[in-house]
Amino acid sequence: MRTSTPPEPHRAPRPEQGSTVPKWLPRALMLTMWTVTAFGIALWLFLQLQSLIMLLLISLFLALALEPAVNWLHQHRWRRGPATGAVMTLVLLLVLAFLSLLGSMLIGQVLAFAAELPDMTRAALRWVNTTFDTSFSPTNLLEEVSSASGLVEQYATSIANNVWGAGTTVLALLFNGLTIALFTFYLCADGPRFRRVTCSVLPPRTQREVLRAWEIAINKTGGYLYSRALMALVCTVAHYLALAFLDIPFAFALALWVGVLSQFIPTIGTYIGGAVPVLVALLQGPWQAVWVLVFVIVYQQFENYVLQPRITARTLDMHPAVAFGSVIAGMAIMGAPGALLALPIGASLQTFLSIYIRRYEVEEHPLLDGGGNGERAEAGSEEGDGPPPGEEGGEAGEGDEAGPRTPRGDRAPKEPPPGG
Repeated sequence: MRTSTPPEPHRAPRPEQGSTVPKWLPRALMLTMWTVTAFGIALWLFLQLQSLIMLLLISLFLALALEPAVNWLHQHRWRRGPATGAVMTLVLLLVLAFLSLLGSMLIGQVLAFAAELPDMTRAALRWVNTTFDTSFSPTNLLEEVSSASGLVEQYATSIANNVWGAGTTVLALLFNGLTIALFTFYLCADGPRFRRVTCSVLPPRTQREVLRAWEIAINKTGGYLYSRALMALVCTVAHYLALAFLDIPFAFALALWVGVLSQFIPTIGTYIGGAVPVLVALLQGPWQAVWVLVFVIVYQQFENYVLQPRITARTLDMHPAVAFGSVIAGMAIMGAPGALLALPIGASLQTFLSIYIRRYEVEEHPLLDGGGNGERAEAGSEEGDGPPPGEEGGEAGEGDEAGPRTPRGDRAPKEPPPGG
């Protein structure tokens, strides 16, 4: 009897090892490609619009600085448009007055130097002839200068060729200034409307955070500008009185120069501003320069330790080293505008982060106070003053409530509430 074996079922061929492709891989590759493309387009746009972004940042800073004054006028029944225009006009007039005073001082000093140049040249030649046993004369000096006239003509020709480039630069500066003024006006005059439109696309919780950040930025930027302006005014008046008393020419222009540079350029602005009146006083005599230098140093100490803490206590509370580092970082990132924007941006970030960063009580240690409290704490522990508070009778649990203890260390019963 023959037995037949049943046929084996048909089996599909197994795919080779490693030939399967995960289903998520094509989507991941597509997403990566689109992400890289979007990043490249965004970077290209940023590089192309870098100058416009810089102008917008400067305009935003100016709008935040001017908004407290505009809000004050708006509370006194001014419309925001005319109030913004009035504040910007006042600021423009102050800047023009400052530049005109500095220009007049510069022209006057150049003319005075040109008038005294022959006498200074004769005195220098006499000193050279006496010291080095030479026989130079003004006539020989004029011959040497005339022999080098070819080099002077070359420099004059190159300067004349660069006049067109200088004119183009001036026109670009004027255009940038008008652009900044236009953006500043609209950001300040339409500030409430702009904030309302921005918050309309955000959820309620995010709206509160954005408005809080905006309020902090307005307070810090406006406070920074107004506190610096007040300190510049005090510095200008003090230096004007000192320079006028010492009979230094262009006393008001020099005092204004010192006041503005020392307040709006942190740390190094004081030395740059104080060097100019010292040099001008040196033309009048060495003792005048010494007295001007002494006054600049003494006033700077008075400003750092007496005046500045009182004025900036509520506006810009930053350590001088942090402020100087912020200015250097801002200058490295954005140049001169970054140095101007660094302090208010840093103060705003510091205040905004202080709202969310939780602080804890610091334990005493010799490294924290120079060893005074730490030594006293060690002395107290060696004398055996007992365990620290909270450890006597066992540590309190999370649910324990503070209250008086009985002599045995137990909690005293609470007194019943009145009428209970």
